[in-house]
Amino acid sequence: MAITHVLGLSALSHDASACVVRGDEILFAGHAERYSRRKNDPELSGGLLAEALSWGRPDLIAWYEHPLRKKLRHVRAGQFRHAAAVDDLPRRYLARLDLPELRGVPIRYVGHHHSHAAAGHFTSGERTTAVLTADSIGEFETLTLGEFRDGRYRVFERCRYPHSLGLLYSAFTRRCGFIPNEEEYILMGLAALGRPRYVEQIKSELIEFTPPTFRLRRNVHRGIGDWQPRADLADLAASVQVVTEEVLLAAARWLRVRVGDASTLTVMGGLGLNCVANELLARHSGFDRVTLMPNPGDAGSSLGAAAAVLGCQLNWTGPYLGTRIRGDYPVAGLAEALAAGRVVGVARGRAEFGPRALGNRSLLADPRGPDSRDRVNRVKGREPFRPFAPVVRQEVAARYFDMPVGASPYMQFTARCRDPRSFPGIVHVDGTSRVQTVTRAQHPGLYDLLREYERRTGCPILLNTSLNLKGEPLVNDRDDADRFSARTGVPVL
Repeated sequence: MAITHVLGLSALSHDASACVVRGDEILFAGHAERYSRRKNDPELSGGLLAEALSWGRPDLIAWYEHPLRKKLRHVRAGQFRHAAAVDDLPRRYLARLDLPELRGVPIRYVGHHHSHAAAGHFTSGERTTAVLTADSIGEFETLTLGEFRDGRYRVFERCRYPHSLGLLYSAFTRRCGFIPNEEEYILMGLAALGRPRYVEQIKSELIEFTPPTFRLRRNVHRGIGDWQPRADLADLAASVQVVTEEVLLAAARWLRVRVGDASTLTVMGGLGLNCVANELLARHSGFDRVTLMPNPGDAGSSLGAAAAVLGCQLNWTGPYLGTRIRGDYPVAGLAEALAAGRVVGVARGRAEFGPRALGNRSLLADPRGPDSRDRVNRVKGREPFRPFAPVVRQEVAARYFDMPVGASPYMQFTARCRDPRSFPGIVHVDGTSRVQTVTRAQHPGLYDLLREYERRTGCPILLNTSLNLKGEPLVNDRDDADRFSARTGVPVL
């Protein structure tokens, strides 16, 4: 029987997800946490699976990694409790969920980094792409450099556990007082406030560069303790950020020479969410084009596993693949509230697949006021140093930002703001912004809102951040939106 209807699953590590692909059409993709309301939920929540299975019984389940290889790594890492457990083997785990629609459905396993790479390549629209995948850990691989060519994936170079750039970054996340495997993005924001004073110490004590890869001088899986105990935390963040950028740039430049005719670099894995490093890759890697799908981490691998099994380019129309909140996009209501200087939420259309709100589960504000950042931070309960993102129409973005790429629809590249004093709400302390660009084809409602807001105020940019409170998942359905509004007093249209 030909496989046409695939349920892709990523679970039992962190940020579980599911997607449904039929032929080359992505019918659905969503995050477990949005249904369970448990941040970074590793379990496949009932609501997520119910919505995924509402699209029909799958021909095949595609699982995002090889479980027995992962067990072997647990043994070698001394994690015997994890290695001995059998209830977390995918087949047993899914059987325990006791879903009639999944009984008897075969499971096919795809390598962890293969799933990452396939998610990026098979949504790129390209025949050939170079792929740089970097994360904390899969089964064994932590960095792979390869290519997709005519549907076939080849790896040229790799790093294996315990040598992991992602684990090093997470170790510094913990060292700076944040939650590893969850709050690395806060460390990235903190880096702009510091000076990279400890780069050479990191290189001499923690990591050895062996281009195009590297080796860690010690196992950092359980952290680095109180390394450099008198150091300013912002300086530590800035230092590990610079080291991360150097490793990724050297790897990308090597890959550019190795692949020859491939002019597009796809960046995947959890480190693909490091938009500061992505800007560096876009400007200096030597590739004509650098692309990322909006969910490069493990949650995106539910889609990647399905894509790898099907082995064809998918009809990628954008990240709006989750739960639908019905109703037209409230352009007039949003524009009126924003022009009056209010902070306002929007929850319409299908939820974004990925960690960033891109207009359908967004909190919006005027970026110009000197207190705009503080007002939104008070609503969300976030650290005051963290930046907010601008959203701007793609055709005018270059007037206001020194863009490293022609389009940035998923907030994945930083760019220097040309007039930071005019837009203090969306400019970080280092003068950069994590820009989201929008075309009418990508999101007609958000595009029209930007046009209408500019007509009313003369301002072509809005502050856009996720519709959630600190430590909580993004709003998913209308009930979530109403609870957010009741708790914060902010209207959600």
